[in-house]
Amino acid sequence: MTPPVVAQADEKIARLSANINQIFVGTPHVVNLTMVTLFSRGHLLIEDVPGIGKTLLGVVLARSIEASFRRIQFTNDLLPSDILGSSIFNQAEHSFDFKPGPIFSNVVLADEINRSTPKTQSALLEAMNDLQVSIDGKTHALPALFMVIATQNPVEYHGTYPLPEAQLDRFLLRLRIGYPSVEDEKRILKEKDLNARIHALQPALKVEEVMALQKAADDVRVDDALLDYAVRIAEATRKAPSVKLGLSPRGALSLVRAARAFAMAAGRDYLVPDDLKAVAVPVISHRLILDTSLYGVAKIDEVEAAVSTIIRTVPAPS
Repeated sequence: MTPPVVAQADEKIARLSANINQIFVGTPHVVNLTMVTLFSRGHLLIEDVPGIGKTLLGVVLARSIEASFRRIQFTNDLLPSDILGSSIFNQAEHSFDFKPGPIFSNVVLADEINRSTPKTQSALLEAMNDLQVSIDGKTHALPALFMVIATQNPVEYHGTYPLPEAQLDRFLLRLRIGYPSVEDEKRILKEKDLNARIHALQPALKVEEVMALQKAADDVRVDDALLDYAVRIAEATRKAPSVKLGLSPRGALSLVRAARAFAMAAGRDYLVPDDLKAVAVPVISHRLILDTSLYGVAKIDEVEAAVSTIIRTVPAPS
């Protein structure tokens, strides 16, 4: 018998998935992992070639939640204050008033994040890690529901700044959307008035419902044998001959968090080995540095293949 909490989660997840699929044309796996990131209280990096719907996926997810949403177009002249906000002198009160930036939203879309300088990229670190920002010696809390969805193009390097390891580590998952199937691409070509349809899209879930799903994901049971399995995977990445920098303890924690949400999305309140395997590549690949990497940057195909090979070498508990 399905537990009541899981049954309620199933209905809400199905509603959110259907809402996203009204606009976004892509594989169910991509949509599922996008929702997994949301339910894990994580942040999502969508890295793929131009024109396949990276920004669209972020916009549609944000509009599918009845929450505040801001989109920031990252450019090389973007300043940290353009994201975080700044203090403005109030002449009437003879004091400085803080004007919040777009980071003070439930969902923030950082479009083409690698087009901004490292200084501007680093403005997101505290927000993504601690749900707060510090400006002029004062700390300002962010909303309890907070998610950054960032996009970047892996094939165009002119005028871009690769994300440093510390920034990459703040993203729970890195996704690739991939080219659509023949049927899906034909459906895309038939679409009309896409912008109007996006603006007309109604939210599928409220903030309170999303946070309830996040709590349900936290409550998914994890056996000690599966924690041992996650640790062995992390150790295998550190000992692999092809890997220069393996998975950190924070990365291992992210692996278990994402697997919990994946299990909940699959209708279970307990974890199985396949949950860890399903999220391993998108959770681990952007956190590794291979020996063959040039200046610490490896091709996505190369590092994802390395992670898949490592996962196959670690025996799963029965």
